[in-house]
Amino acid sequence: MLPELIKIPGINFTLSTYGLMLALSFVVGLWLAARLAAKQGYDSAKVYDIGLYMLITQLITSKLLMIIAEWRYFVADPMRIFSVEFLRSAGVFYGGFLGAMAVSFFLAHRYRIPWWSLADICAPGIAIGQFLGRLGCFAAGCCWGKPTTSWIGVQFTERAHELTGVPIDAHLHPTQLYESFTALLIAGILMLIHRRRQFRGQVILSYLALYSIARFIIEFYRDDPRGALWGLSTSQLISAFLAPVAIISLIYYWWKAKKGEATPGAGTQLTEQLQ
Repeated sequence: MLPELIKIPGINFTLSTYGLMLALSFVVGLWLAARLAAKQGYDSAKVYDIGLYMLITQLITSKLLMIIAEWRYFVADPMRIFSVEFLRSAGVFYGGFLGAMAVSFFLAHRYRIPWWSLADICAPGIAIGQFLGRLGCFAAGCCWGKPTTSWIGVQFTERAHELTGVPIDAHLHPTQLYESFTALLIAGILMLIHRRRQFRGQVILSYLALYSIARFIIEFYRDDPRGALWGLSTSQLISAFLAPVAIISLIYYWWKAKKGEATPGAGTQLTEQLQ
C-alpha cells in the first residue's frame, strides 16, 4: 500500500494516493458521462456543468451522512467536524450518491434533458469512479476489512495506520479491492445494457440493483466504524431498501416496454438537444 505518492518535507507538500485517485475518479466518470451524452445527441458541455454541480453536492451530502452514521463520535466532540481528517475524508458513498441524484433531478429540468436519460448517461461513469476511488481507499488503508487467515489477506503499513487508524497487527480482507473490481465489472455490464437498453432508466436501475446487492454482501467483511442498526451497517440498510426497489422497477418497466406501453421519460424524444 502506498498512502503517499510524493512528499517534500522542505516545503511541506504531500500528494496522497487517495486524493489523486479520488480526483481521477471524478474526472474519468464525468468524461465518460459526457461521451455517452454526445453519442445520444446531447450537448456534452451541459453535462459537464451538471456533473460539477453533482460533484459539489456529493462532497457535502456524503459528509452529512457520515455525521449521521457516526453521530455518537461527533456528539462527543463536535469540533471533529472541522478537523483536517474530516475535511479530507470522502464521507459515506450513499450520502453523496443520493444527494447528487436529487440535485440532478432539478438540473435535468433546467437543462431540458429527461432525467431518466441523464441518470442512464451517468451510471457507467459512477461505477468507473467507484473502481478508481476504492483503489485509492486501498492505497490509504481506509474502509478496511476484518482479520482473515486466508491467502488473500493484506497487511497495511504503519503510515497507513497513522493516517486512517487501520489495524496493522493482522492480515485483513482487502474489502477496498472487493468493491473496486466489483464496480469495474458492473461498469462493463452497464455499458452493454446502455447499448441495448429497451427503456429509459434501465441503466441506472440496473446499477442500483447490482451495486446494492454487492455492497450489502461486501459490508459483512468490512471492519471499520461506519454506523450500525439492527446488526447492519448504514450502507447495508440503504442497500436493503434500494435493491428490491430497483429490481421491482426493472421488471415492471421491462414488462411495460415489451407491451409497448409508456416507460420513464417516454414523453421526450431521445435525441432532443440540451438548450
